[in-house]
Amino acid sequence: MPKWKAYLIDLDGTMYHGNRMIPGADQLINAMKCSQIPYLFVTNNSSRTPSDVAEHLQQMGIPAQAEDVCTSAVAAAEYIASLQPGAKVAPIGEYGLTEALKQAGLTIDTDEPEYVVQGIDRGFTYDKLAQAARWIASGARYILTNPDLQLPGQEGIMPGAGTISAAIVAASSVEPVIIGKPSNILMKHAMERLGVRPDATAVIGDNMLTDISAGAHAGCGTILTLTGVTNRTNLPGLMEKTGVTPDTICEDLTEVQSLIVNSLESAT
Repeated sequence: MPKWKAYLIDLDGTMYHGNRMIPGADQLINAMKCSQIPYLFVTNNSSRTPSDVAEHLQQMGIPAQAEDVCTSAVAAAEYIASLQPGAKVAPIGEYGLTEALKQAGLTIDTDEPEYVVQGIDRGFTYDKLAQAARWIASGARYILTNPDLQLPGQEGIMPGAGTISAAIVAASSVEPVIIGKPSNILMKHAMERLGVRPDATAVIGDNMLTDISAGAHAGCGTILTLTGVTNRTNLPGLMEKTGVTPDTICEDLTEVQSLIVNSLESAT
C-alpha cells in the first residue's frame, strides 16, 4: 500500500460538476479531516479567490476554508514574488488574479510592467491583445496561470485561459511560463504550503491531461478517479498521449476514500 501522507485534490470533475457535488465528496473530506490527513484543494481556476472557492464548496456541502484552497492565480503571484519581490505586474484576468497579485505584495502597473500575468478573462478584447503584445515586446516576462483551452459553461464549452494565451503567443512570438496543471509549478507550490515531499504526496483528479500529468511531473503519486473527463473508454488513448500511467484508478470517490483509509492504516 502506498504510504502517502498528504493529498492534492482537484475540484471540477473530482469534487463537483458545476454546482452539483459529486457523490461521496463530502464524506471523503470529512474522513480526511477526522483522520487529520493534510490536503489542499488545487485548482487551475484563476478567476476566483480562495475564499470564493471555499464558499462554492460549502454551498454544496463540502467542508472547506480559504486556507484549504490553492489556485493557479495565487501560485503565479507567489512565483513572481519569489523571483522579484514587489515586481511591477500587468494582469490580464479577473478578480481572483488581481487580488492574488496584490496579496503577494506585487505592484499593479499597466505602464511599464515587468511581468504580464494572464489567466481567464471573459472581458478579453483586441485592445488587450495588442497591449499584451506591446508589453511583452518591451521586455515584460509572460506568465500564464493555466493552459486550459476549454471550460465547461452554462451554455456548453467555453474558451479557457489557454485559448487567450494562444492569441497572445501568436501576437508576441513569446511562449509563457505556465504555472497551472499540467505544469509542476502549481503542485510544488501546494506541497511547499503543506510542508511535504513529493514521494509522500498523491494527486487526486479526474483529468489525465492536467491533474494526473501534473502529479507525475512533480514526482507525486497519482490517483485517477473516473468521475469526470477521463473514463474507461478514453483512458488508454490519454495514457498513450501523456506517457503517464496513474498509480491507482478508482471508479468513484467511495473507492478513493477506502484507498486513503487503508493507506493510513497500513502506515500505522
